[in-house]
Amino acid sequence: MKIPMMPEGVEHNELDWQLLEEKQPLESVRVFGIDLRRGDRVRLWPRGGGDILDIALAGQTAIIEAIEQDYENKIHFAVVLDDDPGRDLGMLRQPGHRFFFSPEEVEPLALDEAEGQD
Repeated sequence: MKIPMMPEGVEHNELDWQLLEEKQPLESVRVFGIDLRRGDRVRLWPRGGGDILDIALAGQTAIIEAIEQDYENKIHFAVVLDDDPGRDLGMLRQPGHRFFFSPEEVEPLALDEAEGQD
């Protein structure tokens, strides 16, 4: 739902923003045939062409803190790194300790575990 452009000088009513928040939260998203949920662990594989942080995070493991869906219906996993000393801050949704990745940029750790059992 798009909010029509407001005339200059007119502020948004709080109700306008609440209407944008009516989406049901996603419980899970299927990646590589596995349903990923909050609390699941993943390996990060950022897309090429990113920045230095993407290079540093490539191959790191993380826990899914939340599954978010933006206003264009794109899905993002909010993750907290396993080896982040401030991991507890990430779980409290503090800036600088949560990172966002698309379903195409994560690999369920369950895949690693299944391969190790062969």
